[in-house]
Amino acid sequence: MKIVQVTRLIDDGVFSHSPNWLVIEAMLLEAVKRVHWPLGSGSFTLHPERGKERGQGNGVGPIKHTWQQYLKEQGWKLEVPFRFDEPANTLGVPSRKPGKMDAVLEIEGGLFCAEWETGNISSSHRAINKLILGMLKGILMGGALVVPSRMMYPYLTDRISNYAELEPYLPVWQATQVSKGLLIIIEIEHDQLDSSVARIPKGRSGRARE
Repeated sequence: MKIVQVTRLIDDGVFSHSPNWLVIEAMLLEAVKRVHWPLGSGSFTLHPERGKERGQGNGVGPIKHTWQQYLKEQGWKLEVPFRFDEPANTLGVPSRKPGKMDAVLEIEGGLFCAEWETGNISSSHRAINKLILGMLKGILMGGALVVPSRMMYPYLTDRISNYAELEPYLPVWQATQVSKGLLIIIEIEHDQLDSSVARIPKGRSGRARE
């Protein structure tokens, strides 16, 4: 799979110049490059069918799974519940848990979390906000969100988030100030299209049918 670009939303403090980050960055980029379709082919080829109708296009769940498995082999933990130890809010309602993170690595000074987007643009907004919140609270040293390019997205599950949809909001996140940490978006894309290649199977998680 091809990496189109890596965009830094937040880069405060010295973490991005540390040996820890160099190791994490290498693992994240290698994990993307190791995502192949068909499996074991050595590259990532998409069946060029648009995903507008049910049963059409390519699923995204199997792509994420391959990426996660590589990170797991490098010592990352998968599907980790993301918690904030906060008291109830002013109305007496216990604080809600922000949900699980796709991959988490424990490093000196905190945690680094990575998300592979399989939902719509609202899901990406939630993921980025969750990462920023963790950085503001000093729990996370940084985070990464992996999203498809505009060129890739038409052939995936309908309405999946993509970099072009997020781009107008980048200045909002880039204006966030934290004491330390790094937050990036990794834009990915297929290597080629080929109608002779099988479609990537879709899951059955609600309307999205990943």
